[in-house]
Amino acid sequence: MKAGSGIPLWVVALLAALCLAVLAWTTFGFVVPFKHETGQAVLDTYFAGYDESAVFHMQKLLDENETATKLLRAMYFGPELIFPALLTALLFLAFLMLGSAPSWFGRSVHPLAAKAVYLLPFVYGIADYGENIASLIAFGNGGSSGLAAALLPWMTRLKFASLAICFILLARLAIIRWLAPREH
Repeated sequence: MKAGSGIPLWVVALLAALCLAVLAWTTFGFVVPFKHETGQAVLDTYFAGYDESAVFHMQKLLDENETATKLLRAMYFGPELIFPALLTALLFLAFLMLGSAPSWFGRSVHPLAAKAVYLLPFVYGIADYGENIASLIAFGNGGSSGLAAALLPWMTRLKFASLAICFILLARLAIIRWLAPREH
């Protein structure tokens, strides 16, 4: 893939603005009120991760607080339906704009491995949607809530790990592109 790939900067800027708007909606419309209502953060925001006991604690908290349960469900059926797709698209377009994968590592990379890097934004998106679905199941009254509770911490870790790797690679690409000699 050629650096830039003909993607207008305004498209990336628009996606970034939409991501920020939906993130603000999530934060100020749901995360902050949830914390105010319960005194505890939404598990989706635990960057360092959490274990199954935190999920069981959240289940107990939600069983006792109907307002918190409604806030959490509204978040998953509102902004969390579109945010992962927006951020996945933004990350993918940023990868496309910043250049070809074989040049990222300063040496020849197998073409299949170079192309696989472009899948990272989709790993993030799938993990984020998986986390949201696992949360709805774990904090619901269904028979699969135990399995979902066990999967939920792993989905959150996968989401943040793939997101971190995307940001690191994008930063590296931006630095390499900035330091590269300009063609006249």
